[in-house]
Amino acid sequence: MSISFLERKVHIHFRRNKPPSKPENRRQQKQGVNTMNIAIVGAGNIGSGLASVLAQTSHSISIVDAQNGAAAAAKLKEQGLNVALSELSPAVAAADLVILATPFAASKAVVAEADFAGKIIVDVSNPITDDFSGLQVGFNSSAAEELAKLAPAAKVVKAFNTVFAQHYASGLKLNGEALQTFVASDDEAARAAVKDLAAEIGLEAKDAGPLSNARYLEPLGYLNINFGYILGYGTQIAPKWLSE
Repeated sequence: MSISFLERKVHIHFRRNKPPSKPENRRQQKQGVNTMNIAIVGAGNIGSGLASVLAQTSHSISIVDAQNGAAAAAKLKEQGLNVALSELSPAVAAADLVILATPFAASKAVVAEADFAGKIIVDVSNPITDDFSGLQVGFNSSAAEELAKLAPAAKVVKAFNTVFAQHYASGLKLNGEALQTFVASDDEAARAAVKDLAAEIGLEAKDAGPLSNARYLEPLGYLNINFGYILGYGTQIAPKWLSE
């Protein structure tokens, strides 16, 4: 898989942004939690960022990316983090949870290529058009729901789509407060598992209900991208749902 169009465009047009600082302390591996085999498909900025924080937990992490995977794994190993490289079918077969850190079109191809029956699929995409004018799907459906149609025996979860890649290297906090991620799925156990996983890496997980709510989470992700890259707020921002 190659780096997404969005990531390439950001690299070209927003080089003036300073790179995020490295976290001061790595998270300790948690004891007594249910460990999972997690496959991350895509080793662009988002996939590598997720791999870097998930590799600091007790879960086993593998990366699937024929083009960028080896370089991403080598970089993580330089940081003392252990991830494995794998091809798609064996990685999915061995995984309890698969994160699709790929653009929507690539994710559809991935889901069609391997057997995801019984697996938790986490879709992190925001299905933005090539010209950035809007979303490819929305309001009547969502990227996550379209993937669920292609993998009806899987448990699809929408999460992490409002978290900029840069946050994974800077502690997943802003002004000392944990960033939020919104987690939607029709499968309550899968939704709970992803919420727990988000909490393990330092995010505040908000239950976003059924998968159909991805129709609203994906426009939120697109709005976040507009704030960050088009309206000039930069990447050190994130949406937060407040309550009393």
